[in-house]
This record gives sequence, C-alpha cells and structure tokens, in this order.
Amino acid sequence: MSDLERMKELVEQLDAAARAYYQESKELMSNKEYDELYDELAAFEKKTGTVLAKSPTAHAGYEVLSALPKENHPSPMLSLDKTKEVSQLQEFLKDQTGILSWKLDGLTIVLTYENGTLTKAVTRGNGITGEVVTQNARQFENLPAKIPFKGRLVLRGEAVISYKDFERINEENPDADAKYKNPRNLCAGSVRQLNSQVTAGRHVQFIAFALVSAEDMTFNNSRRCQFEWLAAQGFDVVTYRMVTSTDLPDSVKWFANHIESNELPSDGLVLLMDDIAYGESLGNTAKFPRNAMAFKWKDETAETTLREIHWSPSRTGLINPVAVFDPVELEGTTITRASVHNVSIVESLKLGIGDTITVYKANMIIPQIAENLTQSSNLTIPSVCPVCGGPTKLVTNDEVTCLYCENPACTAKQTKAFELFVSRNAMNMEGLSEATIEKFIDSGFIHSFADIFHLKEHADEICKMDGFGEKSCSNLIASIDKARKVKLPALIYALGIPGIGVANAKVLARAFHQDLDKLRAATAEELTAVDGIGEVMAQAVCDYFNDSEKMGQLDSLLKELELVLEENNEKQYLENLTFVITGSVHHFANRNELKNYIEKHGGKAAGSVSAKTSYLINNDKESTSSKNKKAKELGVSILSEEDFLDLCKKMEAGE
Repeated sequence: MSDLERMKELVEQLDAAARAYYQESKELMSNKEYDELYDELAAFEKKTGTVLAKSPTAHAGYEVLSALPKENHPSPMLSLDKTKEVSQLQEFLKDQTGILSWKLDGLTIVLTYENGTLTKAVTRGNGITGEVVTQNARQFENLPAKIPFKGRLVLRGEAVISYKDFERINEENPDADAKYKNPRNLCAGSVRQLNSQVTAGRHVQFIAFALVSAEDMTFNNSRRCQFEWLAAQGFDVVTYRMVTSTDLPDSVKWFANHIESNELPSDGLVLLMDDIAYGESLGNTAKFPRNAMAFKWKDETAETTLREIHWSPSRTGLINPVAVFDPVELEGTTITRASVHNVSIVESLKLGIGDTITVYKANMIIPQIAENLTQSSNLTIPSVCPVCGGPTKLVTNDEVTCLYCENPACTAKQTKAFELFVSRNAMNMEGLSEATIEKFIDSGFIHSFADIFHLKEHADEICKMDGFGEKSCSNLIASIDKARKVKLPALIYALGIPGIGVANAKVLARAFHQDLDKLRAATAEELTAVDGIGEVMAQAVCDYFNDSEKMGQLDSLLKELELVLEENNEKQYLENLTFVITGSVHHFANRNELKNYIEKHGGKAAGSVSAKTSYLINNDKESTSSKNKKAKELGVSILSEEDFLDLCKKMEAGE
C-alpha cells in the first residue's frame, strides 16, 4: 500500500470517528486508538508534504447536527497541540510560569453574562459554529444564576458529569444495551437536549477553565488572577497548580497520583502560559493556539495472559464478551478483566485463550486491551448461551458483529426483563433489585410479569430470605400493590419491546388514543404511519403482539392491573395535525413547552420534516436551515409562533 493510499484510509477512519463523536455523541474507537491513527496520519503528512482535504489535522471538529439553534463563535475555538512527553512541556514552557490543570472530559461551553445574569450559552461545536444551549445551562447544578460583576463577561469551561452521577444514572437504567458508555457521552447528551428538564436531572456541573473577556477589567497580566477572580464571582474553577519548567515533572506526578480520587472525568492535563501578553504574542497556527499545550497520559501498559472470555447476556439477548486475564498492576490498582464490546473486536484482535496481551487503563481509569502479541485466534464463539444453554446467533449490523442468545426463556433475559418491568419509568416498584429478582426466579416465585403481583403469597418465605424481614417484605408488597394502577405509556415501556423506549411508548399510546387493544391489533403499515416509528420499530411491535406466548402472559398481567387514562380536558382541535419545531421560540418558555401544548390539544410533534408533516414552526421563515429547505421541497407550510397561535384560535373556533 502506498503512503497516499494509507493516508486516504486513515482519513476515512478518523473522519467516521469524528462524525460519530461530534454529531452523535458516540465513539467508534477509543481515544488511544484515535490518537495513534491521528499521529500516524500526521507523520505521513510530514513525510509527503500532502494534506488531504478531509484530514482531521486540517480542521478542528465536525459540523454539528441537531435541532438546536446554531451560532458562530466570534473567533474560532481552536483545539490544543498535544504531547505525551513531560520534556516537551518543559521545552514549551521555557523560562515562563505556567498553569497546569486537568483537561476535563466533557462538553466545552462558552458562557456570556451581562449585567450579572447569564444571557447565552453556546457549545464548542466544530470550533466555528456551536449550538445554543442557554436554557439547559441554567440547569447546571453549580452555575451561578447571577454574579456580582455587572459588565459583559465571556468565559469558557467544561460541562461535566461526575463518575458518581454517571454510575447512578446507569444503575437507574435497567437496560444493559441502553447504558451510557462513559460520562462524556452522557454529558453531551444531557447538555444537547431540547428538554431542559432532562438536563436538570443529570447533575451537570460547569468547571471554568478560561476567561475570554471581562468588560473594563484588568488582571495584572496574569491568567492566575483571572482564575482567582472567576472563583470570587462564584464559578467553580478547574483544579490547577502554578509551575515552572523545573518543578513541572513533580506537578505532573501530583495530578497522576490524584486521578483515582478525582471525581470528574479527565483525559489529560493542560499547560497554559500565565503571562497573558506573552502567550498572546505567540499567536496561533492554523489549528492550535501557541499559548497552551495539552498533555495526554502515556498509557501504562502491562503484559498478561488471556485466560478466559466471559460471555455476559443482556435483556435483549445480546451477549457481551469480557476478557479475563492474569492480574496485573496498572496505575496503582490490580485489574483482571476488560470489556471487549463485541465479536468484531474479538476477531480484529485475533484473541485466543492463552494469548499474551497488553492491557492499559484508558485515561488511567477504564481497563482496555491494547494489542494481542500472539494472535492465536483459537477462540471459539459460543454456539450456546452460557446462562441457559440455548442456541446463539451472530448478527451483523453496520459492519459490527454481535452475538445473541435466541432462547426467549433465558434466565439472564428474564432477570433483565423483570428489571426493566419494575424500573422507575415503567411499573415503578421499589425493593426489587437485580439480586432480589434473581432470588425470586431461583425460588420459583416468578416466571412471568403477572407473578410479581402474587408475591404476597410467598411472604412467609420471603421474610426468611437474606436481606429481608417483615418490614421490608411488607414495604415490597405495598409498592407492588401501588403499581397496579398504571398509565398505558408506562405499561408499553415496561413490556420491553425491542427499540421502544419511554418516548416511543408515549408516542404509541397517544397515536392509538390510549387504547391498548387498538395498539395490539395494529399492522406494520399503521405503525409506520406514526411519526417517530420507523420500519424496524414497527416490526418489533408487530412481532411482540403477534407472539401467542407473550400475549397469553400479557392477558394474565392485565388481570392484575387497572389502566389509568391520562386526564386531558383540553379541546383536541389539533388532532390529525403533525408539527415540527425548529429554531428559538419567544411566546413559549422553550420548545418543549410548545411541544407539550401541541400534544395536549391532540396534535403530534415530530423531530424531522417529512411528507406526513402538516406544518413546520420556525420564527425565521427565511432561514436556509435543512428543515426549512425540506419543508419548501415538500410544500409544507412554515409558520411563525404568531401564525401557529392564530391557527390554534381558528381551529378552536371551528373555522
């Protein structure tokens, strides 16, 4: 393969990874793998003198895609040059004083305060254009709503979610396949929300790391003074240490020793010149500012021997591979296992039992396999489920191969299914943890959802179980009885139909007028006619309701329940109309409030413009946004909020 061919291959891989990272808040590869491919590409570019148009070395990010309003930054937000060598940091700093701080791993936000009040919050986006998330930023738990300074203030910081909150939120989500991969992805999804209530429940924090401008203020030409001033205004400022090139190695070690105790996710350090004028005099390259440099941890790796692949089934039957190896010490802790994620990765690493592998801790936290030195490929993908012994099947989607258990009666599936059924957004039963559910399954108390409502028949035996007494058993029974009254969206979600989450359950309940029988009888064509329900989800719903065994269980379950209709006394004058909302709103507090208004009056609020769309609501009718263009192509009318409210008045009056 020629240098140019390899460069094209690298650009394609890195471009796909960047697109997923910036547009969809998901990761196709680890940071370590991305950095290695990036460095390889940069070396080829230096060698050949050629830089391809789509090369990540030529641009700082990727175009953002969402329904959030967009806004250009006054000046490009450049990324930082990086190194893994402390000696390069020392060479960069020379005889200057620097500020060494955590490089937090979240979502970069630019805040603007005027007259002491937050007026705007914009994400970094692609460095040129960001997304306006002001309403969501007001929900950050530690962000001051008002500050003493009354001039115009612009600052940058990182929106982050702590490891503790990340674990809590994942624990509250019983669906193993829907759990967030890391705090960064969770944070990005939480900040880039159309519903600020979701953001409020995620405990997002804002950590300031740069003061851009403060009207009529001087700071003795010192970034440190800026940090101290920001702290005095009420902002949480990133943890930092003042350094010189002489004591810089000791400070790097200090941060390394505090990684385990640092509650906020970090993927390295940042070294910033304290002298503002000197730093600015250094200027910028096309991509990097010259007044700061990022330090990426040189991952400590260790050789070990792969002893086993543990295959762990989930509710949907997905069986996740986990590598188990001889204990090794990394970053001060002993590790014995690492997730391998899917069969494609198992095969790409050519894993085999007894292989010599190298492992590391990504960001010095998450165990990963770096490489397989012996590549025996002697691993046999299990043909039967390790839990139930039922047959397995390899399924490939988007070039990723995963292993699934095909036995619907698999105990692992049952446990996860029961976990989802009793969870907060479903039947909301307290006292039924995974461990408790497993005990009840093993004891033969529950085989189906309906059996849960008969647990009181086993109260005497439950009271004698470890972790239970009369009071806890009584509380459990009371919680179960309380759950007998349930709204249809919660029940639909509780059933665990593949692909149907909380939001889609609400859409289905509303589309079929809170009538479960109509939903059960719906055809795939009728289901795909519902905005937000695609062919895959429609088929999953049909398959579920056409399964005679599942329907027998559902009929038994319904005998235990009282379906409670959601009260809505509002006139349904928007019935059979579908709206798409884009851009900022003025008459409503936010787009979510407008969406709720539409749904309350019988309409549907969809996320994208299609032939089924009745109206697009956008206060900027002349916008060249993709939604406006699509609406014009399809002949969909574009309404301002005023137009929409006028339409509502006419519809209500029957005109």
